[in-house]
Amino acid sequence: MTFSTAHISAPVTIVWDWNGTLRNDVDDHLAALNATLPDLGHTPITLERYRAEHRSPIRSFYDALLGRTLSDQQWHEADNAFLEVLDRRPVRLQSGVREVLLHLRARGVRQSLLSLAPHERLVKEVSTVGITGLLMRVDGRRGPSVPSKAPALARHLADLGPDVDPARTIVIGDSVDDAVAALSVGAIPVLHTLGLHSAERLATAGVPVVDTLEDAVVLGLATIAEQRLAAA
Repeated sequence: MTFSTAHISAPVTIVWDWNGTLRNDVDDHLAALNATLPDLGHTPITLERYRAEHRSPIRSFYDALLGRTLSDQQWHEADNAFLEVLDRRPVRLQSGVREVLLHLRARGVRQSLLSLAPHERLVKEVSTVGITGLLMRVDGRRGPSVPSKAPALARHLADLGPDVDPARTIVIGDSVDDAVAALSVGAIPVLHTLGLHSAERLATAGVPVVDTLEDAVVLGLATIAEQRLAAA
């Protein structure tokens, strides 16, 4: 590891995203989507188009691709087929994730995970790759699909406890919405280019964009240190 927390005097929290961030699954999501499109009258799409147009909730992504609104029955069948493909693919972490998490824990950085993936599925996937014990809290979506992570992030930080300061919290994710959510609670957003959205699309968020998770940590910690110095 090439980052240090020696210059950080008070507790720092990192809230990680899951799909496309800690989990290396952009190819899995593309394969699952493309497996369902022919039955809906659409040809498979490229990774470039997926990363340029992906959105949440996923049902709205289908509607945009197809140029029409799916019926509830069509959506139910497509969603089930999508999840069946995902279930057949192994859960893989991004390269070096375990080492980054261990390094941060050893230096007193608190870490948690927040995703809009269904909660029970998320908990199972995180357990499968053996990183549950490195995280203070793992929260997924417990209700219907939603268009933004912002309300969930506010609840997540509150559930982490009163000593978690949003201004000393780094949110690391792979979508513009991760940045929007972070800014809505006063946290520090850092986006990376390994996941579900293209670098060009991430740049529209107006927040830092890096190419690796380690760089995201380095930049987030540096931002907190700079803010501390400016306030001194």
